Order: sequence, then structure tokens, then C-alpha cells
Amino acid sequence: MTDRMTTTTPTPAGTEATDRPLDHACTTVAGEIARCDSKASLLLAFDGAVLAGLTSIADKDLPPISKAIGAAAAATFVVAAVLLLLVVRPNLGSRGRVVREGFPVWARLGEDALRASLSEDMRLARIKALSTIAVSKYERLARAVDVILAALALLTVAAIGALA
Repeated sequence: MTDRMTTTTPTPAGTEATDRPLDHACTTVAGEIARCDSKASLLLAFDGAVLAGLTSIADKDLPPISKAIGAAAAATFVVAAVLLLLVVRPNLGSRGRVVREGFPVWARLGEDALRASLSEDMRLARIKALSTIAVSKYERLARAVDVILAALALLTVAAIGALA
């Protein structure tokens, strides 16, 4: 029976300790972007349904004040829809927005430059870029929710006016 001695090649100091947190951060931020897009999509559907409902009662015989407030509510829902569309709008680096990492950059590279780019550890840049995108999306989402709440308040006032 022979004794086998196994040896392992040591990883550079700190490599393994930093790999996991970097990978986790990349995954976490990408997940946050997906969650924000999902929330925005649900709110867009809600917004669209409310606007469709408002359109269907636009020709009804309502008090003028209720119609005016209802029109203001509809306009407010349109503003919310625009904000939500900006949440889900992809950032591909056009219109003055700079993208320094990821598939929009990779699409412009030749094969050799792409190979060289992919051989570099760009996780820190990716985390920074994705975090910036996520914060921007969540800020727009929060504004859209505030606008929707204001629109719902206007609808409540319009409904009270219609019942009076």
C-alpha cells in the first residue's frame, strides 16, 4: 500500500476571500435590476388598466369638477407611465450615456479585443456600473409610485365630487 500525499497549489493571498464577495455582489446587483424591472412592469400594467378605465368613462355625464379632476388624474397617470418606461428602458450607451463594460461594449469589439477584455477581471467595474443603473432605476420607480399615489388621490377626489 502506498501512501499518497496530495498537494494543493495555494491561491494568491486574498484571491479566494475576494472572489466570493465580488461574485455575490455582481449577482445581487443584477438581481436588484431584474426585480426593479419586474416591479415597473407590474406598475405599467396597473397604470395602463387605470388609464383604460378612465378613457371608458370620459364621455359619461359627470359634474364638470369631477371631469376636470379626473383629467388631471389621467395626465398624472401618463406621467407615471413615462417614468416607468424610463425604468425599463435599456441603457446601451446611446444618447450621451456612457457604458464602459458589458455587452454593449463587447458588441463593438473585434474578436481579439473581446478576448483580451474578457480575460480581465472586470467584476469591480461591473458592480459599479450595475449599481449605478440599479440606483437610477429604483429612483425612477420611487418617483413613479409617488406620482401614482398622487393620481389615485385625485381620482378619489373626483369620485367624491361625482357622488356629491
